[in-house]
Amino acid sequence: MSSPNSDERVLTYAQAIAEAIQQEMARDPDVFVMGQGVDDAKGMYGTTLGLHEEFGADRNFDVPLAEDAMTGIGIGAALAGLRPIQVHQRMDFLLLCMNQLVNMAAKQSYMFSGAHAVPLVVRAVIGRSWGQGAQHSQAFHSYFMHVPGLKVVAPTTPHDVKGCLIAAIRDNNPVVFVEHRMLYGFKGIVPEEAYEVPFGQARRLTAGSDVTIVAISHMVVEALRAGHLLAERGIGAEVIDPVSLAPLDIATIAASVRRTRRLLVVDNGWLSCGASAEIVSQVVERLQGESTFRVKRLGYLATPCPTTRPLEQIFYPTSRSIALAAHELVHGAGAPTWTIAQDDPREIVEFKGPF
Repeated sequence: MSSPNSDERVLTYAQAIAEAIQQEMARDPDVFVMGQGVDDAKGMYGTTLGLHEEFGADRNFDVPLAEDAMTGIGIGAALAGLRPIQVHQRMDFLLLCMNQLVNMAAKQSYMFSGAHAVPLVVRAVIGRSWGQGAQHSQAFHSYFMHVPGLKVVAPTTPHDVKGCLIAAIRDNNPVVFVEHRMLYGFKGIVPEEAYEVPFGQARRLTAGSDVTIVAISHMVVEALRAGHLLAERGIGAEVIDPVSLAPLDIATIAASVRRTRRLLVVDNGWLSCGASAEIVSQVVERLQGESTFRVKRLGYLATPCPTTRPLEQIFYPTSRSIALAAHELVHGAGAPTWTIAQDDPREIVEFKGPF
């Protein structure tokens, strides 16, 4: 999954998205962007800044609050041979587009024996921060993982987000592209040239022999911080970022669990019928009868997303809760008492190096 060697430029996650879109719009005149606020002064967290000035208002334009209708326009444009990028400031409102995405976009190629393609990228922002509450903090990636014909990706590093977005734009299938708002400021080395990060290949971010931690989206950040805490207790955590959720690289995850014999899956969503359940079940199916291992899942608690900061700290997994869960997996029910006063705030140096 490594890209060609390049000068070691450091970009933020948001800048990497912006560069991917700009390069693809310059390469292919059929690529265009539409969404709420994509042409305003902030440019959707900086990811669409200046595109309307460089490419014109017909290739980067604001849309009304009509998610279902706009998705229909995107699907129609894709069927006509264009490559639309539809931007949603919050994934919550993809629920208004479910018929368009599930019954229309995902089914066209199958229903017409491959004669028609829907090269549509649906950028959907997830995540908490500054108390966004029950209707603006949800992550529905598992809903779309369930649907054949839709690809779902949730890259975490600036390197991967650029490569995944370029791959998504060039793909002839509809892609739900998941971005966590708390990742936009993270920095990492990103090659200047255009490159693709292929779907269906997980990223092993750290090596470890004691426990495998599979984390999704922003939970990768917390899992890496938890890895620092665990290392202080002599526990080696292997942190894996699936990057692509559909297709899912279960082989890389299962190979790690075969070595560590312990699996902790940390989702950026609810546990019931979620991505964590899918990952655990596929690992169990692959390794049953071959290897004995222990599993645990962390994710949203079984309530709507809270608004206040104190409740957020309880509701969402953190480096502290991940480290304690991994510690218990390694030591079992009789694990020695371990008190962690606070979450680990250290910089994630893993994001700074080329992969």
